[in-house]
This record gives sequence, C-alpha cells and structure tokens, in this order.
Amino acid sequence: MTELSQHKRKSIDWALIGVYFLLVLIGWANIFAATHTSEADSILDFSTRAGKQFVWILTALGLAAIILFLLPARLWEGICIPLYGFVLGLLVLVIFVSSNIKGSHSWFSLGPVSFQPAEISKISTSLLLSWWVSQQGFRMTRIRDFLICCAIIGVPMLAIIAESETGSALVYTGFIFVLYRKGLSGWWLGLIGLVIVLFITTLTTSPYWSVVILIGVLVACNAYMQPARFWHRMAICGAAVLVVSLLPSLLEWLSGMVSARMDYLTNRIWVPTAGETGKYFWSFITRIRPLYVILGGAGVAIPLLIYWAYKKKDTFLAVSVAAFVAGVLLVFSTDYIFNNVLQEHQRSRIEVLLGMKEDLAGAGYNVNQSKIAIGSGGLFGKGYLQGTQTTFGFVPEQSTDFIFCTVGEEWGFVGCLVVILLYVFLIVRLIMDAERCRGHFARAYGYCVAACVFMHLFINVGMTIGLMPVIGIPLPLLSYGGSSLWAFTILIFIFLALYRDEKKYF
Repeated sequence: MTELSQHKRKSIDWALIGVYFLLVLIGWANIFAATHTSEADSILDFSTRAGKQFVWILTALGLAAIILFLLPARLWEGICIPLYGFVLGLLVLVIFVSSNIKGSHSWFSLGPVSFQPAEISKISTSLLLSWWVSQQGFRMTRIRDFLICCAIIGVPMLAIIAESETGSALVYTGFIFVLYRKGLSGWWLGLIGLVIVLFITTLTTSPYWSVVILIGVLVACNAYMQPARFWHRMAICGAAVLVVSLLPSLLEWLSGMVSARMDYLTNRIWVPTAGETGKYFWSFITRIRPLYVILGGAGVAIPLLIYWAYKKKDTFLAVSVAAFVAGVLLVFSTDYIFNNVLQEHQRSRIEVLLGMKEDLAGAGYNVNQSKIAIGSGGLFGKGYLQGTQTTFGFVPEQSTDFIFCTVGEEWGFVGCLVVILLYVFLIVRLIMDAERCRGHFARAYGYCVAACVFMHLFINVGMTIGLMPVIGIPLPLLSYGGSSLWAFTILIFIFLALYRDEKKYF
C-alpha cells in the first residue's frame, strides 16, 4: 500500500460511513418486512422489492467507491454550473414527457427503470449554492448576493412544484439553514415561522386572532430591539394587546346590553315617536365586528408610526409596519390560497392534520393506520416479521413513504429511538466535519447535505405520526427506491471526498 493510499484511507471519516451503511442495512431489512408475505420468501428474491433494493444498494456502494477513491474532489466545484443547468433541464422536460403517476409528472421511465430528477436536483442545487456562497467577496447582507441565492434555490423548487411534487419542493426550504450559517439574519427564520402560524391560525380559528398574534409578535420584537426600555414598552404594548384580545368579549357584552335595552324600549309607548334614527344607530352598534375595529385602529396608527419611524430614524419600526401590512394581506388571502391554489388532495390532508375534519377512510386513512402500527409496537415491538399491520398491508406505501411505521410496529419505541439517534448522529457529524473544513465550498456543502437529510427526516417522521401532512417523501437511506438511495449516497460521499481532501490542512 502506497503512502498516498494510506493517507487517503486514514483521512476518511469512517464513523460517518459506518452510520450510512447501518441505516442502509436497517432500511433493507424493513423493506423486506413491509413487503414479505406469509409464504416463505427470501430477502434476495429479485422479483420482490427487497431483492431489487439489494441491487440498488450494491450499485450505490459502487458509486460511493468511485466518488471517494477515483474522482478528484475538486471536480465537483468545477462542474456545478453545467450540472445545475442540465438537471434543471431534466426537471422541466419531465413535466412534458412523463406519464401521470399518482397525480405527479416527475418520473422518467426507461424500460424497467424509473428515476426522479427531483432527487438529483438536491445534489446540483447543493453544489451550485455552495459554490456561490464560497465566492470571494460574497456577503449575505448584499441584496444581489442574497437574490442570487434565492434564485439558485427557488428555480428548481418551482419546477418541482410544477411537477406536483410538493413534498420534494418543501425540502428546499431547508437550505435556509445554509444561508443562516453564511450570515443570513435570524429574523428570516422567525418570519417563516410567523407565516406558518398565521396560515394555520386563520384556517383553524379566524382572521381576527391571526391579526392579534401578528400584532403581539411585532410588539414583542420592537420591545426586544430597545433593551433599555424593554419592560416599559412591553408593559404598555402588552396592555394594548390584552385589550385587543378581549375586544370580542367586550363587543359581545355591549351588543347584549344594547339588544336588551332595545327590547325594553320597544315595549314603551313613546319609542316610535323618537323616530327611526336611534333605532338604526343602536342596530349598527350590534353589528360591529372586532376585526373591523382592529383594522380601523391600525389604519389610524400606521401613518403615525411611519412618521415616528422617519422622525426617529427607526428602521426596524418601519419594517414592522411593512410586515404588519404584508401579514394582514396574507391573512385575508389564506382562504383563496387554500381553496384555489392547493389541490383537492392537499387540502384534504391539511384539514385532517389540523383536525378540521375526520376522514379515516379517505385522506386520513394512511396516517391513522400508521399511528395504529407505531402505537401497537409498544416499548420493544412485536418482533421482526411479526407486525400484523405490516404483514397484512394495512398501511399503504409502507416500504416507501411509511417505512418508519414498520420500525415502530416491529421494533417498538426503542427501535424508533435507535433509528432517530442514528440520523441525529449523521446530521451532527456532517455539521462537525463541515466546521473543520477550511475551504468555504466544502463547509457550505456539508451544511447543504445536513439540511437535506434533516428536512427529509423531519417531514417523513412527522408525516407517519400525524404531525405533518402526507406529502409523499422518502426517509433517507431507509425507504425503498433507487433514485432516493443514489441521491443521498452521492450527496454524502461527495462531502466525504471533499472532507478527505481538506484533511491535508490539519
């Protein structure tokens, strides 16, 4: 063995490879459990999904070896632009030439083999984004640099949405963690969280409470930006928010008082002689809605706040006013987005998730059966190949999108915990290795890989236990499918190659 080959072998993160290989084996075993019948079949039967997955595993390991030992690590930085353009072309082409599979146009079929360009696009997007943020002079605070980052992420994301692959598109939101590491303000993360809260609150309660939440958050943020007067501002503004929160109850009480007074006066002989004006006035009082009051007050306050922000040169206050206006527009457009932009099956899944309706035989069937399978596993599970929900196929797509419920039923809570801890180790190890890299490209790419794995894990596990809508997304390295396995293998082993190359610096 030459000195160079010894250096390459010692500079590889074998712990990361070990976790990768362990997750792949766990996935293979659970694919067999999810697809086997009561008959004596073999895990190496190539007519079954377990047998086909074995072939995908062997080819994935071959790709891993080529990336790690044969291809130069610097190759990836050099080809990121043409690779991105090529994959983007595939994303657009598949919309027009592919057949409709479960409501989406996202699969190329080449004889017996099919693959999704959306899986490969995670690789090309990660490489190009890492290349761009590693350029000399790059600053996240510069508008041009930030907009180019958004375009790199957003263009393939929009193409995937056009394919009706909402789940794969949602993964791209994880790249915001990469931008945060490169200097993006944490306020953007809070803004995304606020948008989600407003959308859900508007659907499940009313626009009024969404506006109240919006006001409360903006008040707290402005108080936070003035630490010297934090408690003073919080006390005054908090009292105002409390009054606004109690406004529906106050108006309901007032309406009741007015109605009672009108009923009393109606029985008096002299009321008709008072004319109709008073009657219309009191009738108007009873029709006042809390949302109209709060928006009317906002209409008066906004010009004053803009003047105050200009006079005091308070940029954050001006941004808060703009955020309030944008938030109100979002609140009032939520119903339109929900009913006209989202597809019917997406609306049904969100309604079931948020408890707006119960459809155990329709949109909620998969999640309900998945929770039954996981819950029935108990602490240690029913035993390998002993799960009744798994064996008799009660959970649809159990070898792909719902593979985690197989782990829950047959391996129990302990098995689920072990699998999740393996993923946590994988993600943390990726971040730790990325932080050890001196090169900006390798460091940013490591964060991209960690973000992709985290988003897939978060969405898939959340989906199987009813905390996320069912959007059809595989669990990395565990779910059946060659496209997903290849994509994550390439993602991880490109980083391992970059990290190995970086080891010459330390």
